[in-house]
Amino acid sequence: MIMNIIEKILARASNKTEVVPGEIVEANIDVAMTHDLTGPLAVKSFKEIGAKKVWDADKIVVILDHLVPASSVISAGLHKTMRDFVNEQGIKNFYDVGRGGVCHQVMPEKGHVRPGDVIVGSDSHTCTYGAFGAFATGIGSTEMAAVFATGKLWFRVPEVIKVDVTGKFQNLVSAKDLTLKVVGEIGADGAIYKGLEFTGQTIRDLTIDGRMVLSNMAVEMGAKAGLIEPDKKTMDYVNARTDMPFTPQKSDADATYEKIVDIDVNNLEPQVAVPHSVDNVKPVSEVEGTELNQGFIGSCTNGRIEDLREAAKILKGKQIAKTIRLIVIPASQEIYLNAVKEGLVNIFMEAGATVANPNCGPCLGGHMGIMTDGEACISTSNRNFIGRMGSTKSYVYLASPATVAASAITGKITDPRK
Repeated sequence: MIMNIIEKILARASNKTEVVPGEIVEANIDVAMTHDLTGPLAVKSFKEIGAKKVWDADKIVVILDHLVPASSVISAGLHKTMRDFVNEQGIKNFYDVGRGGVCHQVMPEKGHVRPGDVIVGSDSHTCTYGAFGAFATGIGSTEMAAVFATGKLWFRVPEVIKVDVTGKFQNLVSAKDLTLKVVGEIGADGAIYKGLEFTGQTIRDLTIDGRMVLSNMAVEMGAKAGLIEPDKKTMDYVNARTDMPFTPQKSDADATYEKIVDIDVNNLEPQVAVPHSVDNVKPVSEVEGTELNQGFIGSCTNGRIEDLREAAKILKGKQIAKTIRLIVIPASQEIYLNAVKEGLVNIFMEAGATVANPNCGPCLGGHMGIMTDGEACISTSNRNFIGRMGSTKSYVYLASPATVAASAITGKITDPRK
């Protein structure tokens, strides 16, 4: 049977030889992830439906990352709820404060993401794991309660859009710029409940860190999942982190797609998503000079070591403008330690930045960098909705780590190539 990678994964997970777009399947879940914000509601629902024991404690991963360390009495209570559930259910894959980091970095880093798996998480950016050739998607807390109880979930097999990328990046143009370009082309509602498959030589040339940026923001186009076929880079990364068995899948050469979107990056300049929509994307040359109050380098989109290296390259020996504050948050303990060993943290602090512990930080307006009325932030995160990082009268611009670092030096949106 001729199928694309998403169809093959869902067919395997639902014990079928073939599935077609539009078909409803009941899939066996390989891994279920939850965190401190959505996990407590899943636990509450789990108890309300009368469930006593989770279907498989070894397939559940719990990560505290959104409000870490606890920022209020309420968040401390949410953390306690998850610790109690983990202990009660015998869940070994638990990453407490100071032992993990942002869930979408910790999951692959600790070997919980494997090609060909079906992974669900009670967080919309669970689609990040598509970078490893897994079908990964975000679900609600009550759906997660059902998964905890049964290990199964139904899916409608999505139609798939193929995004074929060619060309070579200019210096200081990166995967984030490509991702914003794709979001701008497809639109915030251009792939609702569809699958995305990213292909082409440019994708194959990307590092694992770069691929994760693309898959991370698939949901910003409404997509159910965004996959990249696993290759040697994928296998090297995964095999270094787990000895669990897995079954990688690849699209058949003559697989069919709903449509194909072609992107050439040869002349792509740094991209910026301007308030208040992720698909409101402009070349940096059109928004240069916009005054800023804050910069943020971090999140599940761009808090990886490659991102920190890129930013440090620009900030080394420089000072950020007195009119702006820069917040840097490594996405995991492992990345933080490597950033310290490589001297990156020194570069950031000497430039005048604040470096915080691994967590989601100001991305969701929870803590560590909330903005007030009239302020503007340039951020490496993934959303710039009204009120996303604090006041509903603040402004969020999305860009690459290089663009954020260059902008922090001038206090204005700046082309990092200059």
